[in-house]
Amino acid sequence: MDAATGAMVAGMLGDHYRVVHALRRRLRVYTPVVLKDQERAYLLEILLTKHPSIARVRAVPEIGSVAVYYDPARITAASLLTLLDRVLGNLAPKPGATGGRTLAAPSAAHAGETCPAGSCPASLRVSYLAIEGMTCASCALLIQMDLQRDPRVSEASVSFGSGSAMIRGRLSQDEIALRVARLGYRARPMDNLTQRQALIASERERVRKAGQRALVAGLLTVPVMTLGMAMHRSRLLRLLEWGLATPVVFWAGWPFFDKAWRLARRRASNMDTLIALGAGSAYAYSVTTLWWRSRHVYFEAAAGIVTFVLLGRYLEERAKGKASEAIRRLVELQPQTATLLDGVGERQVSVDSLRVGDLLLVRPGDRIPTDGLVTGGTSDVDESMVTGESMPVTKAAGDRVVGGCMNGLGLLRVQVTAIGADTVLAGIVRMVDEAQAGKLPVQKLVDRVSAVFVPGVMAVAGATFLAWIGRGARLTAAMSNAIAVLLIACPCSLGLATPVAIMVATGRAARHGIYVRNGEALELAARLDVVVFDKTGTLTEGRPRVTDLINLSKWTDTFLLERALAVESGSEHFLGRAIAAEAREQGLRGLEANEFQARPGRGVQARVGAQRVLLGNRDYLEEHGVGTGRLEGRAEQLAAQGKTPVLMALDGAAVALFGVADRPRPGARAAVARLHQLGVRTLLVTGDIQAAAEHVAAEVGIDEVIAGARPADKLAVIDRLRAQGLRVGMIGDGVNDAPALAAADVGFAVGGGTEVAMEAAHLTIASGDIGRVAQTIALSRRTMSVIHQNLFWAFGYNALAIPIAASGRLNPMFASAAMAMSSVSVVSNSLRLNRGDL
Repeated sequence: MDAATGAMVAGMLGDHYRVVHALRRRLRVYTPVVLKDQERAYLLEILLTKHPSIARVRAVPEIGSVAVYYDPARITAASLLTLLDRVLGNLAPKPGATGGRTLAAPSAAHAGETCPAGSCPASLRVSYLAIEGMTCASCALLIQMDLQRDPRVSEASVSFGSGSAMIRGRLSQDEIALRVARLGYRARPMDNLTQRQALIASERERVRKAGQRALVAGLLTVPVMTLGMAMHRSRLLRLLEWGLATPVVFWAGWPFFDKAWRLARRRASNMDTLIALGAGSAYAYSVTTLWWRSRHVYFEAAAGIVTFVLLGRYLEERAKGKASEAIRRLVELQPQTATLLDGVGERQVSVDSLRVGDLLLVRPGDRIPTDGLVTGGTSDVDESMVTGESMPVTKAAGDRVVGGCMNGLGLLRVQVTAIGADTVLAGIVRMVDEAQAGKLPVQKLVDRVSAVFVPGVMAVAGATFLAWIGRGARLTAAMSNAIAVLLIACPCSLGLATPVAIMVATGRAARHGIYVRNGEALELAARLDVVVFDKTGTLTEGRPRVTDLINLSKWTDTFLLERALAVESGSEHFLGRAIAAEAREQGLRGLEANEFQARPGRGVQARVGAQRVLLGNRDYLEEHGVGTGRLEGRAEQLAAQGKTPVLMALDGAAVALFGVADRPRPGARAAVARLHQLGVRTLLVTGDIQAAAEHVAAEVGIDEVIAGARPADKLAVIDRLRAQGLRVGMIGDGVNDAPALAAADVGFAVGGGTEVAMEAAHLTIASGDIGRVAQTIALSRRTMSVIHQNLFWAFGYNALAIPIAASGRLNPMFASAAMAMSSVSVVSNSLRLNRGDL
């Protein structure tokens, strides 16, 4: 959707940004004046959130909407408006400042930098990078805090669970990678599917090597532990322990020491610091006492710590791999090669070398290499990876196909329409990435805890050591207890509790054609009280047909249809398309229309030749001074039959009435019933007339109906419900639904609808099956239940384990084993979301 359409929508709701809705802690303004590009939207969010009374800002430039979440105890709505005046005024384009370059902005089609590195250094970029080498939540928090310290970074979010980072700012990907490398980690781009496939291969190799390292460490540790259990060890046996433990600690365990040293140089710490301190202290003490000819050595503890941690991380990584299996399957759908047709015949080429406009040959059973337009051939294509629907779709010349989908038994010639990050598959993967990397409100609490956890544990370990020494304990016992504290208090399970559950849930949703834009929407969906439905194209199939044409004029039906076709030929509204389709089926050709104007949810008008043509509902015609009295009786009759009446006027006189019928979607009644079973109230809000709306509502089982609703009215319904303390979901598909979708706690966009609706919504249902709304709510509730279980275990584990270790009841070796298993248990619990019905 272009900026002009966005301004039209915003202008429909108010001509200036002082059209304000203030609800408890939220204030929303519509500002078509300023938000013409994503750049200013980002700057607005950044500037506003710097104010201490503002918690969060969400700007949707496509519809000119800004939602400000603020603390009314610290700033009044009037003061907030003054602040908005000042900020918006500073962001407004200056007169005459039209020359020069256009600000680059991230679009829905691009996953990586919005412009090549160095080509637009003054503009904001959004970069998505894979981060390798993170071992716990503290790693992610450390990288995130380091990036946020850079004044060129406006926002940074690093997820340990998904192993990815999102950075918005004026840093290139190379600059980000360099900064991350200084901390001992590696950042790799994942802008396109080929890069992602390389990352997947690299990840598998890394996990394989981690398994080998754990295996070698285990084979060496077993004899060390066996020797350590000997009651009377000779000096020769202790020397043998030393020889076997040394490669375990300094070869298998070298990554811990390397990472700890890098972080120490930057005055930082993480779980690797604790492990290095624990294993290193046990090893150093043992070497010292060995040369002092003491019998008390702890080589088995040092080797056991390293081995158990390596084994735990290997199992954890394997489990995390299963959690991200959904997105890996999506990435691997894109084939590596394509059959290119050129002037000399056909040849195999890399998918990365394709360009828009290239002609491809897709043989039976092949995957379609990239998005394109069928120019020849007929075949059934399996689009389940996009829509979640198992039934193949027949494709012929003129139909669009999506890269990654499986071709059936036919031969297709396909012209490339999108490549790389612009493809549908890349967009789906990016959307899942964003949701998995997003942080729920509860995760922000975990981040704050993790920020002080490692230093706090080190302090507790030091206090434990001093306390035992103060009680007269031997040095070896005091050190053993302190090391146990260092090892048992791993924050890994705490850091994995939320993100892994979100990864599994969003991945499973994606497999069923439900694409979640952010994790917060997944959390809010669990608590929805009411879902508001649009009618046409949402509850109904969106393929209405003209069933009646009532002509009360002196002109023929053909004459009227030609003019209706001229006005509606470019319409995006389902009713307009139905009228245009009826005219085309009768072999009519549209005349030229000028001075076209549209009011979404109301009607359209244009000049065809010398005549002014209006098509719309009764209110729209009456607004233009057209009397509709002689059509109203017939309109009511059509509405009582479940048909939508569309009135037509020529030169200020009502001349005809179209009856348009659209059937409810298959399964709509079952979907509404499922919502009721979940305790969710349903409401139908539509721009259609009351009788037609009530007819459809009765068919699907919705009791509450608000008809004749304009976009502003739909928005007011959302606001009124929220003002009552209800959490509101909205499901729609059109431009007129976009403001309500953006304003709802959770907006569900029906796939196949308008781009602005999907941009404003929080979730997209690719197949248009509204039954997925109930499935999403059910999945959301299960996900939150699993997250709460994970957090209970993670907090409870540390609350119980630290005192036990400090009291001297836990051997360091067993402490490291228990710590490793705690993370594996959290990941395994999250994987339960893959089981059962959705």
